[in-house]
Amino acid sequence: MADKRKLGHLAKFLRSKNAGPFKLTLDIFFNNSQDYKKVKESNAINKGLISKLYMLENQDDISIIEFDQAAAIKITFPRRIASGNIGDSDIYGAQQHAPLYEIEIPWD
Repeated sequence: MADKRKLGHLAKFLRSKNAGPFKLTLDIFFNNSQDYKKVKESNAINKGLISKLYMLENQDDISIIEFDQAAAIKITFPRRIASGNIGDSDIYGAQQHAPLYEIEIPWD
């Protein structure tokens, strides 16, 4: 059985925030470049996973950018409800990173 590690244990910190009123950004900063490289090469963080975690219909609207120099990954996608609209429960988008903690990364 392959060993797996949770992203929440590999990341230095995870955060989310608005990228304007209509988009959210998730940032994953790693403790070191080795962990970052392993996660990046695993392709565990992909548009399909983000679409499932955040109930997004169109994967084409998801942007995943890897920053080798910072050992970080940035994910941006449309908010389901615009910031401040009726039904929005997180006006700043600061509580949306929680699902990332439980992502399992293959680790050999």
